[in-house]
Amino acid sequence: MPLVFVPTPLGNLRDITLRAMDALRDCTLLVAEDSRVARKLLNALALPGKEIWSYHEHNARGATAGILERAHEELVAVVTDAGMPGISDPGSELVAAARAAGVAVEVLPGPSAAISAAVLAGFPIRRFIFEGFAPRSSRERREAFARSLQLGIPSVWYESPQRIRASLADLEAVDAAARVFLLREYTKHYEEQLLGTPAEIVAKLADPVRGEIAFVVAPSTGAQAAAPPSEANLDAEIDALLQAGQSVSAIAKLLAGRGFGERRHIYARAALRKGLQRESPLGQR
Repeated sequence: MPLVFVPTPLGNLRDITLRAMDALRDCTLLVAEDSRVARKLLNALALPGKEIWSYHEHNARGATAGILERAHEELVAVVTDAGMPGISDPGSELVAAARAAGVAVEVLPGPSAAISAAVLAGFPIRRFIFEGFAPRSSRERREAFARSLQLGIPSVWYESPQRIRASLADLEAVDAAARVFLLREYTKHYEEQLLGTPAEIVAKLADPVRGEIAFVVAPSTGAQAAAPPSEANLDAEIDALLQAGQSVSAIAKLLAGRGFGERRHIYARAALRKGLQRESPLGQR
């Protein structure tokens, strides 16, 4: 029997597909991110009660073997709280484990906030990248945005309402002219679509911000045309900051935020440049 990944409505119950209904009705075990949310969905769809197992990042390692054992003999359906399971959750690990164990896997087509946001943005999406949830710290967010912008293609991100203002502020610090499309509460009664620069989106957001958020970033024309900084340019920036009395760690943080590369690489480069200056009797060259 297969392990079936079943996408569920993001907010509008009418987005459930007939095949999804069949899988939820016929499965003997339902694997869910949150069993309470899954139970509400089954009740709303007037489906009979099912045995439900929770499966999330904190218990995935211990739960996988039992799930696959059941899937060898029974139809097991996998759902997330909303949308496509396996996106920004440990579902992909379950797929890999199933294949290794000889368990067939099916993925039903259905709702995905990332794909919908990318299309709604209206940006060229012959190529785009899905980045998932933005990092939690400001430094890591700026580094992530800088890396993504250097690709010169749109990127799709998820973010919590509590951190969206901070994320947009970090994006502005990296590329203030980037075009942003923000989709909040997609398919729900209070759906909101916002388009503008990072600062313009922040100004349009309600206070407090509520609901599920996806946003799409298209680099500004300057960011798309900009080539990755060369080693010579990086060295020049490092040397100038060393002359100004900045520490190696401060230089790494600052230049990573400006899009000069990975912080670890910049740190190692700055430490090397600092050592060379100490060894040279003429000082900096």
